[in-house]
Amino acid sequence: MSDAGETVRLTTAQAIVRWLAAQYIEMDGERRRVCGGGFGIFGHGNVPCLGEALYAHRDALPLYRGQNEQSMGFAAAAYAKYHLRRRFMLCTASAGPGTANLLTAAALAHANRLPMLMLCGDTFLTRLPDPVLQQLEHFGDPTLGVNDAFRAVSRYWDRITHPAQVVQTLPAALSTLLDPADCGPAFLGLPQDVQGWTWDYPVAFFAERTHRIRRQHPDEAEIADAAALLRKAERPMIIAGGGVQYSGAVDALTALAEGYSIPVVETIAGRANLRADHPLNIGPLGVTGSDSANHIAERADVILAVGTRLQDFTTGSWTAFARDAHFVSLNAARHDAIKHRSLPVVGDARLGLEALSAALGPYATPEMWTARAQGERAKWDAYVADNVGTGTNRPNSYAQAIGTVNALCHRRDRVVAAAGGLPAEVTANWRTLDVGTVDVEFGFSCMGYEIAGAWGARIAQMEVEPEREVITFCGDGSYLMLNSDLYSSVLTGRKIIALVLDNGGFAVINKLQNNTGQESFNNLIKDCPTVAEPFAVDFEAHARSMGCLAETVANPAELAEAFERAKAADRTTVIVMQVDPYEGWTTQGHTWWEIGTPHATESDSVRAAHEEVEATRAARQRRGV
Repeated sequence: MSDAGETVRLTTAQAIVRWLAAQYIEMDGERRRVCGGGFGIFGHGNVPCLGEALYAHRDALPLYRGQNEQSMGFAAAAYAKYHLRRRFMLCTASAGPGTANLLTAAALAHANRLPMLMLCGDTFLTRLPDPVLQQLEHFGDPTLGVNDAFRAVSRYWDRITHPAQVVQTLPAALSTLLDPADCGPAFLGLPQDVQGWTWDYPVAFFAERTHRIRRQHPDEAEIADAAALLRKAERPMIIAGGGVQYSGAVDALTALAEGYSIPVVETIAGRANLRADHPLNIGPLGVTGSDSANHIAERADVILAVGTRLQDFTTGSWTAFARDAHFVSLNAARHDAIKHRSLPVVGDARLGLEALSAALGPYATPEMWTARAQGERAKWDAYVADNVGTGTNRPNSYAQAIGTVNALCHRRDRVVAAAGGLPAEVTANWRTLDVGTVDVEFGFSCMGYEIAGAWGARIAQMEVEPEREVITFCGDGSYLMLNSDLYSSVLTGRKIIALVLDNGGFAVINKLQNNTGQESFNNLIKDCPTVAEPFAVDFEAHARSMGCLAETVANPAELAEAFERAKAADRTTVIVMQVDPYEGWTTQGHTWWEIGTPHATESDSVRAAHEEVEATRAARQRRGV
């Protein structure tokens, strides 16, 4: 029996939640809700109406209680990344500071092209009670508020001003969340009065619908041009970015590389496209990369960049490549495909790689080039093996902790890191055991993502591989910035293993400070002039106070024993180890990176560092990019 013409009276909030619960997606032959639930902190701006609607759908859309709105957003981003952007979580916050706390997380999702739906309270549309609690008043524009700040960090932004509006807005928002080219966060401002207003919605609007991720076929002419350029290559190279995994293109990438013996290097987001032991995996590229990948990047004549936005850490601020190298960029997003004078191939990564494989024909990479790349990788592997080693005369280091865990974890365990020194150390030293198991957040480089992201990843992992672990590497600086989701993980029974590596402050920025000729200042705790008396935080006791199992270890040998206990434990476990803030950094593998330095200074060491930066830029940086 048709429901055409039938209507149902619902509040705006009820309609939003009911519609979300009816949206499905096909994943690996299985039909699942595209929204996996949400994270929420209620306040006066969202609990009376949106809270009532979410309660009615609490089984279909489970709501996880957050401790901090920013960390809720981080967890949502990690959830979406685990599911390769095929599922997302909503985040709801109250009007005012609760919503404002989501700004950083929205920026992280935007930079990383990750879907996240924000349903946030707003001031009253009628303005009858103005000014209301937590409202920012702009004297010349009464329509302007905190929520307008999200325009800069959202792929889709709207303010719901009438209940009927959601009939158009919700499909448009979901289309953005699932679009390979435009994927990113969607923000809906929900005025407190409009949330509760009713309208007679068409029943058909709430019919279950199954969505599929669009695969855009690349243009035949662009494929032909790319194939013609690659056939001329004497020293080809593939840069594999995060888009390879989002497209499900790992097999197509592997087939192209193996079919033509083309060396492959990985971006930070593209880590775990290939296993570490694949013979054509030459290593991670760029500032946080490997000597092996950077060595061939400097010499490659044709570079196929797949699913990457070519961020400065990948390109070494555009000093990592030969000046006359030719780029082919295969990307679902036109914006990324045309960057830096690339020959663009706009389309789905998997379809594009398959089309390129078919179009290349009898081309073969010169054996000497492939052998050279593999020789460089062998040298890098030897360096990493030594770097993660635990010789008795070495101070504790990030690399040793990474190597210890890498040797003991399951191949399907997921590793998480973000910001500070750990992205470089994990990217360089972690040997990928299986495809899609590494999440190093370096698109927005957000401290605080480590624990919240691990919680979000574990929520997603429990839906697919509950027997596996999520392991997060976290510095003491990031831990102190945002640690409350240790409590969340215990509350929700979503176990993670957190390695807290304490180097006494923001040690990697202290290193950068010293490398630019400056004295240590305000980064390590002991170098803060406003600190009355430096003391060490008892991270073990702090973690225990939030319900975690926790222990402190003195060295990598004790770390190995503690990690085995953590794997066997039934709840979140925190392992603390001090590492040296000065020694033990990975010293090889880095390309140049452009930073701003003072053009005038009274310091001889700062002046010398500035002159070195300027000289390197003039000698190495590609022009016209």
